[in-house]
Amino acid sequence: MIQRFDKILIDLPKPDYPDPNGASAVQELLGGKFGEMSTLNNYMYQSFNFRNKRKFKPFYDLVASITAEEFGHVELVSHTINIMLEDTTFPGDPNIAPMQSAKDLRFHHHFIDTAQTAKPADSHGRPWTGDNVFNSGNLLLDLIHNFFLECGARTHKMRVYEMTEHPTARMMIGYLLVRGGVHIIAYAKAIEVVTGVDMTKMLPIPNLSNRAFETARQFEDAGVHTKLYTWSPTDFRDINKIWKGAHPEDGRPLEVIIGSPEGAPTPDYDAVPEEFAPGISAEDYQKIVSRLMRSAGL
Repeated sequence: MIQRFDKILIDLPKPDYPDPNGASAVQELLGGKFGEMSTLNNYMYQSFNFRNKRKFKPFYDLVASITAEEFGHVELVSHTINIMLEDTTFPGDPNIAPMQSAKDLRFHHHFIDTAQTAKPADSHGRPWTGDNVFNSGNLLLDLIHNFFLECGARTHKMRVYEMTEHPTARMMIGYLLVRGGVHIIAYAKAIEVVTGVDMTKMLPIPNLSNRAFETARQFEDAGVHTKLYTWSPTDFRDINKIWKGAHPEDGRPLEVIIGSPEGAPTPDYDAVPEEFAPGISAEDYQKIVSRLMRSAGL
């Protein structure tokens, strides 16, 4: 089970200008083959289907705890897309075509399908598919796949970072480069425990430090790259059998944190009348409040 909090992982800046074409690129980081929906569902099904949990508990704990974090990553990328789309169109009489600018944008689904919010799809609008889940049942093979998946996700984040200067996208990508780096090292260490092969000597892949990215640097300076969370007050503590020693790049000590990060407030979004969203007028809202108060006997 997953305990959910009404927070997101970090505070996302909300500039006063949109970047809808940038948001279409960020969609790849959500619903692409190497996107956050793939990391979430790969680890989720590997944790559901894990065999001999008691015998191989540190490995199960590792996959299960990272699964919980990936839910937050999906949420963070989705909110980034939402923020990047804000104020792309304008309210007005439907006859003046208030969404006329959308016809010249790359990703029409944001404006036709979802009322200018994230979609579980890649940058071409293709829906995310369970075919992206790899769960062989072989522990070593799954760990090697997860290492590869995280390196692929890192590559895509670095490329999208170079495609947009939008502050929301860059803050999100900087954070996820750091946290994805944690997962890469965690899987590398797990592979080393099983095989004796030091996969960390291959890192970073691509061969560029997170410190080359301005928004990633601030999170590394805060030590975010050294922490692995249990995401539970009581369970998954045996990740300390794997997540230990020194960080392979800067030598700082690795640390297991019981629980989850503090988080930041979840963004809220204004109505978009031209999208009929949420479609509740001020008058309707007052009627809803009155009905609720009557039902409560107030």
